[in-house]
Amino acid sequence: MLITHDTRCALETVVDLVNTAPEDDTAADGLPDVATLADFVRNHEISDVGVLSEFDLSAVRKIRGRFAAVFAAPDARTAAGLINELVAAAGTTPRLTDHDGYDWHVHYFAPGASVADHLAADCGMALAFFVVAGEQERLRRCEAPDCRRAFVDLSRNRSRRYCDSRTCGNRLHVAAYRARRKEAAG
Repeated sequence: MLITHDTRCALETVVDLVNTAPEDDTAADGLPDVATLADFVRNHEISDVGVLSEFDLSAVRKIRGRFAAVFAAPDARTAAGLINELVAAAGTTPRLTDHDGYDWHVHYFAPGASVADHLAADCGMALAFFVVAGEQERLRRCEAPDCRRAFVDLSRNRSRRYCDSRTCGNRLHVAAYRARRKEAAG
């Protein structure tokens, strides 16, 4: 599956956004305030975003939940419906642009759009490409029992199971190894 630079950036952004949500009622929110949202915008090089406010923070948290629902969608039809709602609500206005040293690419957000609409449009379209390509199952959650982080499986054979093989995957493999050794030692 060919993934353009801007689509890859949007996928990384949506995954990072979804993963800022608290996993349960005891966990802290990864977007606790406007300053953290501003850092998120800067770190992900989200262009055409003005001064951020509490309203922006609230709106971004709301679409974060809607994106999380896409990763949890049981099938392509459900994912498509969720993505359609996100993109339509954002007032999508596709336009070609070449800025900040990047070659021509498409922005889907309208000029002057809020950061939430910007994220909904660009990230929604990046996820839409996966549904259109019949690859919705690549939008996954980590299979480690104590982790439910979102990720996009870009492996050739769709075999990725963990958000990060160095942490979640390695931890589970070491635990399984130790359990086998303990059983063998009897």
